[in-house]
Amino acid sequence: MDDLDKLHKRLMKNPAFRKEYEATRVEFEIARAVIGARIKRGLTQKQLAEKLKTRQSVISRVENMNTVPSLSFLKRLAAALNVSLQVKFS
Repeated sequence: MDDLDKLHKRLMKNPAFRKEYEATRVEFEIARAVIGARIKRGLTQKQLAEKLKTRQSVISRVENMNTVPSLSFLKRLAAALNVSLQVKFS
């Protein structure tokens, strides 16, 4: 277990932190997936935005968790990145 894992485990013991963490989990997972897929394909935010016919600031807002993208946007994003979009409940 590295230092980041230890810090996360310690912070999750704090009820206020845990509540906020859980409240933003979906946005975090979307941002992480978008960033990972974009980087894996060697694209900048601007290049990805051009593929989606949108602005770089839109990609930035998604990656910085400043917006919750619509399902239609996520579908377009998946197509632009040549990946499948999967939604699951657990």
